[in-house]
Amino acid sequence: MKVVVISGSPRKQAVTQIMMKFVYDYTKSKNSETTFINLSEGGIDYYKGYDIVYSQTTVNAAKEITDADVWLIGTPIYNSFFSAALKNLFEFVNYKQTSGKTAGLAILASGQIGFTDVQTLLTQLMSYFGVVTNPKAVYLTTNQIVDNLIDENGKCRLKEMVDETLVIASRQK
Repeated sequence: MKVVVISGSPRKQAVTQIMMKFVYDYTKSKNSETTFINLSEGGIDYYKGYDIVYSQTTVNAAKEITDADVWLIGTPIYNSFFSAALKNLFEFVNYKQTSGKTAGLAILASGQIGFTDVQTLLTQLMSYFGVVTNPKAVYLTTNQIVDNLIDENGKCRLKEMVDETLVIASRQK
């Protein structure tokens, strides 16, 4: 089973990437066919239509997502929405090639606000792609990640989300 882990923050010092690197490492220990797309590293072009030639980084990211059976997506909350960089990334993915995949979600905020709104929006996006979404998203706040370390409760919840999402995906096949 192919898994792609996506860190949806474009910020260079993104706390989201700490969360999603943890998810990647944990998932990779369970499934060797796991790749990581980190939007903090840049290189993803802005979507401008089908008639444009895009960078190899962009083409590879879209292919990794399309080829993966499982998507583990992490995003910060920006202005009551998931990141525009994450939305932009999904502009490159052909919805006709994604039906039946499975997704797990992790959402990061600076406070206890907007989690369910962003989960709903991401779940709607996943529905557009025909992707079955684990209903148990993980909500973390930035105070659970100190000195680049996630607290034990956050780690436990992230591991559970990964495990449950992989089980859902195995049942889909």
